[in-house]
Amino acid sequence: MKNNIVKSILWQDGKLFLLDQRKLPGHEEFIEQYSLEDVIDSIRKMIVRGAPAIAISGIYGMCVYLNSVSEKPDYSDFLMKIQNLVESRPTAVNLRLATEEYLNQFTESYWRESGLDRIRRDSETLANRFFEEDIETNSKIASNGADLFKDHTGDLNILTHCNTGAIATAGIGTALGVIRFLRDRGFRLTVYVSETRPYHQGSRLTSWELGKEGIEHYIITDSMSAFVMNEKKINAVLVGADRIARNGDTANKIGTYSHAIIAGHHSVPFFVAGSRTSFDLSIASGREIPIEMRNSDELTQNSFLKDSDGKNYIPPGILSPETALALNPSFDVTPSDLISGIITEMGVISPVNETEVKKLLKF
Repeated sequence: MKNNIVKSILWQDGKLFLLDQRKLPGHEEFIEQYSLEDVIDSIRKMIVRGAPAIAISGIYGMCVYLNSVSEKPDYSDFLMKIQNLVESRPTAVNLRLATEEYLNQFTESYWRESGLDRIRRDSETLANRFFEEDIETNSKIASNGADLFKDHTGDLNILTHCNTGAIATAGIGTALGVIRFLRDRGFRLTVYVSETRPYHQGSRLTSWELGKEGIEHYIITDSMSAFVMNEKKINAVLVGADRIARNGDTANKIGTYSHAIIAGHHSVPFFVAGSRTSFDLSIASGREIPIEMRNSDELTQNSFLKDSDGKNYIPPGILSPETALALNPSFDVTPSDLISGIITEMGVISPVNETEVKKLLKF
């Protein structure tokens, strides 16, 4: 695997810097996070995005918090900080699971018996471990996904949605990591990147990453996937996951469900790439996954995207919040029967159902 060209999370000398993904591709800027509140704000405003990157940034945010205090906080205050962090993005499960593992170490008895210096060191050690484990996990996911095409001959045409690359994780990426590994294994690739309205994670971020990697790709509007699958030889759709229910139903960026329906109609394999931490075994199906509803201004104004000069990256919409209502769910849920396989670090779940999920996860 070639060295990653791009990163979104930097931890240097006890300080956290996050790549402002709202300003890509026009401007690459890292923003220092001076407090946990800064990190929470960065998660909510999508300065950092991607379920794995959000989880890792959140744990580093706890390190920032601990480094900012001169005395050990009350344990109840510490727990309140954790709760505020978890509530910053409700759909992606990675953040909740990361904080639960964090609290398994930072128990009340540990807190009572430990000094602030020790707590700081242990918190940083755990955050660094999460970071390194995510890179290792992504490498395994990418390898397992690339193995699905080991018998394929000729060129490969892949359609992807949203951004599942290095900047959505600690590095390499999930679905985009599979694409990177396919390139490294010598396949001639053409990637069709759906723009992913309204935040344009595909046209801004995935295209930016693929361009840096030198991988041939075409940006398409979200509504073009039916045309592309009908007119082009699409070999597979590869997407990521923000939360996977016990039966394999998968929540991902809004528009994923539509691509899955279209892929099924055209007999195109539809694969989800996600780590063990993307699974929420506490819920039986996708109907129990909370869907984040975001501000309608993201549809009516597009004023959240700025270029390096502070101007709108995308011209403001003609609609006015005073005269038009907008529905803006951030995610949708793809039923498991539309998914050809879920690519994990442990292997590929196929067919996708509760029995196979439990078998691979050893639940």
